[in-house]
Amino acid sequence: MKELSVGQNDAGQRLDRFVGKAVPLLPDSLLQKYIRLKRIKLNGKGAKRDTRLAAGDVLQLYINDEFFEKPREENSYLKVGTPKLNIVYEDENILLLDKKPGVLCHSAGVWDYNTLIANVQAYMAQKGEWRPKEENAFAPALCNRIDRNTGGIVIAAKNAEALRILNDKIRDREIEKYYLCAVQGRPKPPAGRLENYLFKDARKNQVFVKNRPEPGAKTAVTEYRLITSKGKLSLVECRLLTGRTHQIRAQMAHAGWPLLGDGKYGSERFNRDFGEKGQALYSYRLEFTFPTDAGILNYLRGRQFRVEQVDFAEKYFDVTDLNFD
Repeated sequence: MKELSVGQNDAGQRLDRFVGKAVPLLPDSLLQKYIRLKRIKLNGKGAKRDTRLAAGDVLQLYINDEFFEKPREENSYLKVGTPKLNIVYEDENILLLDKKPGVLCHSAGVWDYNTLIANVQAYMAQKGEWRPKEENAFAPALCNRIDRNTGGIVIAAKNAEALRILNDKIRDREIEKYYLCAVQGRPKPPAGRLENYLFKDARKNQVFVKNRPEPGAKTAVTEYRLITSKGKLSLVECRLLTGRTHQIRAQMAHAGWPLLGDGKYGSERFNRDFGEKGQALYSYRLEFTFPTDAGILNYLRGRQFRVEQVDFAEKYFDVTDLNFD
């Protein structure tokens, strides 16, 4: 049990809002529950959540110690009362998650519990598959990342062995990633290979496409094929043979087919005509090729997984079946 005294600057606040600020890791749902169960008392008695506090009041908080820790990315899962995950596939070793555009994989320098990793860890902790107090070092982790405004499949490892294997397989290009994108115009030829060099300007968080090798520029290779066209737009599938920052966005724009909604590499006027502010790009399909031994994950060899829906494919091309094989 911990006690908090209400000072003059905190007087007049509602009970629930004061506790929410004083114990920022406590999920809102638990906060309201604890008030109802009188695990949060005001001057030794139960109180309603909208009770106004006065200077000199004392709160008794019967709350687990971990909720009083300083908020960090490592403990942000505690704040997640009801995990929000779109699960594509799950077993005892991995989770495949359909990350929606706008969701961060990890916090971006500022504490944020509305991240994919916080929801994954909360999900596993609440299921009892991960017991943080019993672990010395391991925490469920994401094996790949997707930009905030890009959607698609993210792999999460549930144990240290799966994490090690998946990191090795991603590094060795033994997991194939396929993207869908809506682009301006119609690619010609309808299928091909984009191969050039990308130079990253870290300060601007932007890459520049070079046709010839330059110091600091890295080889980038993308295979593409046209799925369908409608009006001024085309739906294109891309397969990454390298994994550079903004690779598809920069290469497609350089080829003359910028992504719809891409404010960094696309056409502002074109995007405005369609009312799109985020790039139409989705990592919609994943294949575990695993040509070499995958240990405890060998059962995944040859398996493919797809998301159920890509909004821009349905909105602009009436495409709901994502099986293009």
